[in-house]
Amino acid sequence: MGFEYMFFSEALRDRFMAFAAEHGIASTMRQDEIAGFVVELPDGLADDLQDTIDDEYDSIMDEQMLLAEADEELVSHHAFGVTVTLEDGSTRAVRIPPAVARRLLEHFTPDEVHEIATAIVQSAENPVDGPICHKPPK
Repeated sequence: MGFEYMFFSEALRDRFMAFAAEHGIASTMRQDEIAGFVVELPDGLADDLQDTIDDEYDSIMDEQMLLAEADEELVSHHAFGVTVTLEDGSTRAVRIPPAVARRLLEHFTPDEVHEIATAIVQSAENPVDGPICHKPPK
């Protein structure tokens, strides 16, 4: 699985994919289950190239935010989701209420929020019988 980037604008999505292609990076795109598009880039990019991609994505996200804030329809809907992978390999979008998401993002990076959501899902899929402070057998 590669790095996934979320877009709500086709134009911004296409610009990001073109930017990746200009840097020799193949990408795939799919429609998101809720709204927008998910662009996936491969794992294992050189650190400097990954930084360049992340900087471009951050810049595009600033534009996307301005577009969203100017769109009356979008402003009336607040949603935040984190995509997690289940044990069977399927993926699910976990919805997080906007007020909780806002508080999380004030203290954690999006990657850290993803790690938290993944840990919660893994724990839910593998419940512990008995006290949680008990160490699992080695």
